Amino acid sequence: MVAVLEIGADGGNKTLRPEDKTMIYLCVKWNHSFPDMPVLLYCELNDQRWETRKVDIFRDGSKGYASADSSAGDTGLGELPTPSHEEIVSNPVFEPTEITQQEFDEVWNDRFK
Repeated sequence: MVAVLEIGADGGNKTLRPEDKTMIYLCVKWNHSFPDMPVLLYCELNDQRWETRKVDIFRDGSKGYASADSSAGDTGLGELPTPSHEEIVSNPVFEPTEITQQEFDEVWNDRFK
């Protein structure tokens, strides 16, 4: 576990744990006809919208996943921060929905099934 050191408002240092950061959880439905591309993308994003964990679900039910520690299939973490909700929804092939951490964790824990 990595701790982040920040300067507090009073000039003193304070240590933040990773779980102190606000995370964003998304499920994005991707409407397309490509047989080898995922149709559901589940993402855990940090406060700067970088992917920290991700699960891709394909039309046939197979899954790929990625985190900083491991990955499976062709799934990898994004090389750029994830666009804002407004940017994603402006493309009609994507249907993003914000989900809860619990909903994401259920998909993450089922990634091997």
